[in-house]
Amino acid sequence: MVETQTENLFDRRIDRREVPALKVHPMVLGQDGENLFAAGVADMDFMAPPVVLEALQQRLAHGIFGYEAVPAGLMPALTAWLQSRHSWQVDPAHILRAPNVLNSLAIAASLFTEPGDGVIVQSPVFFDFYDILRENNRELVLNPLILNDGRYEMDFDGLERLAAEPRTRMIYLCNPHNPVGRVWTKAELQQLGEICARYNVLVVSDEIHGDVTFSGHRYTPFAALGPAYADNSIICLSPAKSFNIAACCSAFTVIANVARRKAFQVENSRLTVNKNNAFSSAAMVAAYSRGGEWLDDALSYIEGNLALVRTHLENIPNVKLIEPDGTFLLWLDFRALGLSPSDLTAFLRQRAGWAVTRGQAFGVEGEGFARLNIACTRATLSDALQQLSNAITEHSNTQKTGVPQ
Repeated sequence: MVETQTENLFDRRIDRREVPALKVHPMVLGQDGENLFAAGVADMDFMAPPVVLEALQQRLAHGIFGYEAVPAGLMPALTAWLQSRHSWQVDPAHILRAPNVLNSLAIAASLFTEPGDGVIVQSPVFFDFYDILRENNRELVLNPLILNDGRYEMDFDGLERLAAEPRTRMIYLCNPHNPVGRVWTKAELQQLGEICARYNVLVVSDEIHGDVTFSGHRYTPFAALGPAYADNSIICLSPAKSFNIAACCSAFTVIANVARRKAFQVENSRLTVNKNNAFSSAAMVAAYSRGGEWLDDALSYIEGNLALVRTHLENIPNVKLIEPDGTFLLWLDFRALGLSPSDLTAFLRQRAGWAVTRGQAFGVEGEGFARLNIACTRATLSDALQQLSNAITEHSNTQKTGVPQ
């Protein structure tokens, strides 16, 4: 069979070590991790869309990189993308620029809660949520997800109890959810929104993975549920995950409530979070206006990688896939191996050659799990899965005989 251009594009192995990529850097892999399967940091091993590369080259060719205003085409490109891709009509006046999503999360906590106030997180969840709240002296209020027959669900009864506490002021929502891969349904988001509105709990939603959803699932922006939901929310967006441009893009904060938006604008000014990067702007305009076809192809390729993982795990005992609705991050259940969290990390690293994100980094509910990034070439993933299979077989034989094989 003749390979298509798309297959060639995503099958191409690129040495990430040619630049100081975090995924393969010694600060992540360790000094002895050069030969590990680097699948921890949440970016893709794919080149950015050709339209983005072309836009960056054109901007470079201009040769002058002085101070710049926001390009006239950026907000129209973003709002058109949100409308066409997700049926979300956003007033451009509601959108503020931000350096990154984490910056918006931190500012929201700082502005709209006080030290000691409670902020709900639905663990296991993105580890930076914990760091932001601790560093801002906010109280972590845990509302763990429920793993029910291989699928995570929200604990709405627990959420209501926690939201009713007078010191609980905010919830960090992860939509879609990192690391468990849930793309929350409209009904689930409505129920969460109704509880939060009832108890005056502000919803701050990290929706950076919103574009990365699989067939049969649809991302619903929380604020798109209706005016009341939008008024009680702050939505954090970025094209970083969608187009693999985390190192050359910024983010957006959508705030419908006038008073909160003004407060955010004042804080952005105070912190001078209002400068523009010429390359970031060029990359984002190109991605949002002309990157849709590339994203569709990338999602198709990633779904193919997901199918490969499913097939391999059918023949690998004691490892279960938590079936994802979206994101390019898989949540794998290794609890049946009977290893402690530290022993599991050592096993994956030393026996399987895997450098993935430890499950306990996402909270105690993640112990016995690991997060796997599958946005890599299929050949790389296939080799890694074979390494895991060999390691599990060796481990099983050792458990039976007591003698290392």
